[in-house]
Amino acid sequence: MELQDRVAIVTGGGGAGTGRAISLRLARGGAAVVVADVDENGAQETVRRIEEAGGRAAVVRADVTVEADVRELVAAAEASFGGLDILVNNAGATPEPHFPEAPVEHWSRYLELNLRAPMLAIQAALEPMKRRGGGAIVNISSVAGVGYRPHASPEYAAAKAGLMRLTATLAPLAESANVRVNCVVPNWIGTDEVLEEIAQMSPEERAEVPDELTTPEVIAEAVSRFIEEETHTGRVLVVWSGRSPWLIPLEHE
Repeated sequence: MELQDRVAIVTGGGGAGTGRAISLRLARGGAAVVVADVDENGAQETVRRIEEAGGRAAVVRADVTVEADVRELVAAAEASFGGLDILVNNAGATPEPHFPEAPVEHWSRYLELNLRAPMLAIQAALEPMKRRGGGAIVNISSVAGVGYRPHASPEYAAAKAGLMRLTATLAPLAESANVRVNCVVPNWIGTDEVLEEIAQMSPEERAEVPDELTTPEVIAEAVSRFIEEETHTGRVLVVWSGRSPWLIPLEHE
């Protein structure tokens, strides 16, 4: 799918790291971008940068854990730019405290943000995409969901693992609706927030951090490739810091 003249939603697009990089990359390719975020100021900054570069964009304040907000977000994309072709489920977070010490309402909120919210967005986006003849959806997961090692945020790891599995199960949408769903799985991304987190680590914890961090722009390029190259559906791409990206094999590969 060519990005030129397409309409994209990027959730968490106001974030100064990955969300903004993805939004800018899609706009640079010619897509009109709906920047969705609870941080309206951040979303406006992303839109400002897109428009300064000659692109088209709009801000929608949306809490993607709220069904009504998600449906209004999709409606706003259609009203602003005439349709919807691309959805990037980028919004996510995992603030302390974590399960099982965290109160139920806290860990439930972030389980919803990292798994249920992308499901809501996909469901709301399908019919508008079908009306346009098809579309592309890219979910942003995390290596927190890969493998069987312990993780400091069990609710986050479980949700991100679920998001990868969800992606694979939706592969048949390519045939039934001409909508391709794929997933990018970053490791350590060198955002200001992550760098601050690393600075606060103990020497033992810091030893586990790769020497080379992935840039937000690398993740944005991976997202754009999944959109533009129509060869993959239901696939999960791991972007591990300091290593070449790889697709998680299908059972028959």
